[in-house]
Amino acid sequence: MDMGTGSKKIGGKMKIKKIKEQTRRDFTAIYECEHCGNEYKGTGYDDSYFHQQVIPKKKCPKCHKTAGDDYRPLTTKYPDHVTI
Repeated sequence: MDMGTGSKKIGGKMKIKKIKEQTRRDFTAIYECEHCGNEYKGTGYDDSYFHQQVIPKKKCPKCHKTAGDDYRPLTTKYPDHVTI
């Protein structure tokens, strides 16, 4: 996962707008719903499972929609087998 300061699309209708803080693989981010534009603070875990299985199922707290079929997961900042 690219932890830069820019907006990082995570596919479909959800994206990580900005990573606020990261400790090892745990992070806090501002998520943005591309359906309704709602922004909300949430946590995440920087591994393949989170990006491929959890993000597509995340529901926007405002419009309750999830990522579409065109969801494309980001890669992790560190490979899954690396201990950090």
